[in-house]
Amino acid sequence: MELTFPVGTLDDVFRKEVDEFYGGVFGWTGVDTEVVGQLCHVMMTGDPNGDFILLAESPKPMSSPGYDHLGLLQDTRTEVDELLEKCKRWAEKDDRVRIKEYEDLVIGDLVVHAFYVKHLLPIYFDVQCMERDGTPVPS
Repeated sequence: MELTFPVGTLDDVFRKEVDEFYGGVFGWTGVDTEVVGQLCHVMMTGDPNGDFILLAESPKPMSSPGYDHLGLLQDTRTEVDELLEKCKRWAEKDDRVRIKEYEDLVIGDLVVHAFYVKHLLPIYFDVQCMERDGTPVPS
């Protein structure tokens, strides 16, 4: 996924802050790279499939004023809760962190346990796990 920002956004301070939050909470690694002559920043998720998020500048940056989001499926409820706690601790020291907590969504025997978080990047992340009859649904 590519996320675009206004020209001038991806300075050293911004990239460092992105790396600190997403590295500290999700374990992602930020790497500077050049793409078509432009300095960009790649957030490597550590997923064995090689998933990443490319941060780039554009004269027409993206806008996501609502709850547009990318899903981050976790294996267990405990993992979701641990990530939520990390986000809350970060929010105590940085008021730019946005967290939206949800009640469990129950659909028949399927339970979705989730929260949304947004920080610095122009999109929310839906951190969730799915359980069927109390057993995690494999991701």
